[in-house]
Amino acid sequence: MVCHCRKGLKYLLLVSLSLVVAATVAFAFTIPGMGKYDKVKPVNGSVVIPVSKVSDGKAHYYKFTDGGKEINFFLVKGSDGVLHTAFDACDVCFREKKGYEQQGDKMVCKNCGMKFATARIGAASSGGCNPSHLPAKIDAANVSITVTDLKAGARFF
Repeated sequence: MVCHCRKGLKYLLLVSLSLVVAATVAFAFTIPGMGKYDKVKPVNGSVVIPVSKVSDGKAHYYKFTDGGKEINFFLVKGSDGVLHTAFDACDVCFREKKGYEQQGDKMVCKNCGMKFATARIGAASSGGCNPSHLPAKIDAANVSITVTDLKAGARFF
């Protein structure tokens, strides 16, 4: 004879464990460094990000908060060896709030699937589903983005 208490206990433990895992994953994205976006705060009217942190060829995602509105952007070193900056949104798909993901040397719109070479991201490739250009000053040590330029992208978010 099988005790139904043991089956019930196993089921309860399995459900409880599943809920704990789901909650841990959900809350991990609110812990700094665990989500897609790292928070940045301006100093003297600009956000400054060290070049050494973003020169690995991987897209690095950031968020700037202005009056409760989160403005998301990314930096990525293109195949041309240059750092490129853009809002994590475009003129076409921004209402879906899905942004981009990196696939090799391309940034891919997570809404429509369009692909954009990292080396072509910039002011010359604006409009359509291109990552919306975010002006930045880049020198050997830092990427500097003004608060004014960040606020200009608020309409996307």
